[in-house]
Amino acid sequence: MPAKGDSTREQIVIAATRLFYGEGIKAVSMDAVAEKAGVTKKTLYYHFTSKDELVAETIAARDQPTLELYMRWFAETDGSVADKIRGLFTRLGRSVDTPKWRGCGFLRTIAELANTPAHPAVKAGAAHKKRFEAWLEAELRDQDITDAAALARQIVILLDGATTVMLIHRDLDYVETAGRMALDLVTQARRAR
Repeated sequence: MPAKGDSTREQIVIAATRLFYGEGIKAVSMDAVAEKAGVTKKTLYYHFTSKDELVAETIAARDQPTLELYMRWFAETDGSVADKIRGLFTRLGRSVDTPKWRGCGFLRTIAELANTPAHPAVKAGAAHKKRFEAWLEAELRDQDITDAAALARQIVILLDGATTVMLIHRDLDYVETAGRMALDLVTQARRAR
């Protein structure tokens, strides 16, 4: 995350995030980031020594806000834990049903940089996905669900799969179908305890 009170660094991260998400990492130059952020290239390189460092920072900056969004969706959904899991898919569907949506920024970054698995942004994206899975596992474990780790992993696969297929087809039925599958998985796990 940008350092508190460092508005220049923060505005660079915000500008880069928008550009990378909208156009792709490889398509965006550091010149374009500097222009969008309203800073000189010298200022940009004062804050970030390389494009790789900037890309990693944009991913790291999205980690906690994204986790908090899913946590809020979960908490705001009424009903059982199965209903809350389905609610994640419902809220995801609402948030992605827009022409401006370009897919999950974490998945897109990892895919775009797949040939460089040691890239700091790939590592940051993978760490985010693991943190989300760990949070989900803890929520399921709190409900005394047997094998919460395996169930959390299945739900993550459904969420990421639904996100990917939604990007391909732009059809909310894929997200809704994945949500029903997740609901069924959680319901079966609750019955098994």
